[in-house]
Amino acid sequence: MVEKHDAATLDAVGKVTEALETIERARGHLYSFHQLTGWADLTFGDAVKQLEQAGHAEWARRISEELVGLNVLPDRWTFQVVEEYDDGYYKTCRDLERELLADLTDGRRHLQEQQMKAERRTPGRPGHEAGPPSTPPAGA
Repeated sequence: MVEKHDAATLDAVGKVTEALETIERARGHLYSFHQLTGWADLTFGDAVKQLEQAGHAEWARRISEELVGLNVLPDRWTFQVVEEYDDGYYKTCRDLERELLADLTDGRRHLQEQQMKAERRTPGRPGHEAGPPSTPPAGA
């Protein structure tokens, strides 16, 4: 039987958590993509009005018809891409990491970092405390 908190298990669980943290960062970039693309679409709309006012009706028409409101992927605006990512890949990653932690670390997160902190801190030194004075138990 494999010990739940042995070094090899904690290393493997740590890798899964590291991967999920990377996915969290990627998700943030996806939200940036969503917001930046939306802002650009609104800015193109403003440009259409300015082109019309400047007497460039044909350019205003083309940008308005060909670009404003254009799907970024077939049949999708960016909010739909974000929703599909969140509901599919991201949810699967997050759920599996939670299940893995529940099974192999009793739901405790960042056990490797906790061990590293214990090894690297100077007990009794200000700023090197083990944790907040009233740390609630995991899962509380």
